[in-house]
Amino acid sequence: MNRKLLILTLLLAGTTLAQDTAPGPRPPAPDSLKLTLRDAVALALKQNPMVILASLGVSQSEQERLIARSALLPQASGNVSETVHRLNLATAIGFKFPGFPEHVGPYYVFQMGAGFNAAVFDLTLWRRYRSSRFGIDASRAHEITTREESVLLVVSQYLGSQRAAADVQAAESRVSLAQALYDQAADLQKNGVGTGIDTLRANVELQNEKQRLIVARTQLETSLFGLARLLNVDPHRPIQLADQASFSETPSAAPDQTIERAYNTRPELRQLLAQEERATLDLQTAADERLPKLTLNALWVEQGLAPTSAIPVYQYVASLDFPLFTGGRIQAQRAQASLAIRQLKQQEQDLRNRIALEVKTAVAQVEAARGEVTVANLGVDLAQQEVQQARDRFQAGVANNIEVVSAQDALSRANDNQIDALYRYNQARADLAHATGQMESLYAR
Repeated sequence: MNRKLLILTLLLAGTTLAQDTAPGPRPPAPDSLKLTLRDAVALALKQNPMVILASLGVSQSEQERLIARSALLPQASGNVSETVHRLNLATAIGFKFPGFPEHVGPYYVFQMGAGFNAAVFDLTLWRRYRSSRFGIDASRAHEITTREESVLLVVSQYLGSQRAAADVQAAESRVSLAQALYDQAADLQKNGVGTGIDTLRANVELQNEKQRLIVARTQLETSLFGLARLLNVDPHRPIQLADQASFSETPSAAPDQTIERAYNTRPELRQLLAQEERATLDLQTAADERLPKLTLNALWVEQGLAPTSAIPVYQYVASLDFPLFTGGRIQAQRAQASLAIRQLKQQEQDLRNRIALEVKTAVAQVEAARGEVTVANLGVDLAQQEVQQARDRFQAGVANNIEVVSAQDALSRANDNQIDALYRYNQARADLAHATGQMESLYAR
């Protein structure tokens, strides 16, 4: 009896545990995000962390300019205080006076008033203010550089995803064709016209195409994951491509003219030029450290032993300060600024050479990719004709399906060449836009 009760208890406990651990209703899957290329670029410019940080850098430079400007403006402050004094006469006058007490106080002093100071003549403050304005220009150029690079990354990833999607479509088409050819070989063998080796050969080709389809789908998913990362979207939300890879004619451009245009539009070069201007001002600021500085200070207060007995008290001070010996600080600051200018000049020359190389390379790649697209399209047409003729010959019994399999392989290579050529052309257009500083204007507007 006890054994039966124990078994029943274990069964009830197992049922309760299964109910407790049974999975509840799953949350609904998030809707897919269908994006065109322009939508993807706009989303990246809106919420990419690097773009946001660059924008915050511009705001920080604006505040630094306001701080530098405040040093040029008069400063005023108010003060209200009440203090208690108790003085030792001996320490105050240097000796003890007979007949007088040892100390004075305690007594209260009430004071209320305003203070004022202004830099009347200080060129270093003016130089620092101008330097802060060039700092804003450099920060804005850096922001544009970050936006351009972000657009390039998104466009490249989107084009790569389009390429992967085209590979999937081509693989699906080849699987359908391989299945049809396998069915054709099986029917011919069933009717006594074909041979077993033809059917086996067609089946091998079918399995190869199915394997390629699996690889292509995996590559597409991986590419879309990378795009979601660049767009900083929910990783659980799937992305769909609204645009398909297409050919868009680009007019030919003269490399020399394109290079000159790139010099005027590349934000990296503008940022470097702003940094050179700022370094030049730093050099002038160091030189101005040797000049005298004129400062005006003023103090006006109501002062008394009590608020009712307070009387006006004021003090005006004009001071002229000039360095006599700074221990080599000013000379070291000038040398440091000169070295910074030389470094920036060298970076500018290197950047100009790099821009010229990028432009020439992009122009050459665009021209070459344009020709590749034309040849690849013709290759696909010819390969499709070859497959059709091979199928007709095999159906008529003139040849075995070795010709069909060879034609399938040729069509597969032609499709891959067409997809690769179109991808290289669109990527070359993006590289040319980046080389000339026109990524955002071309893909985001």
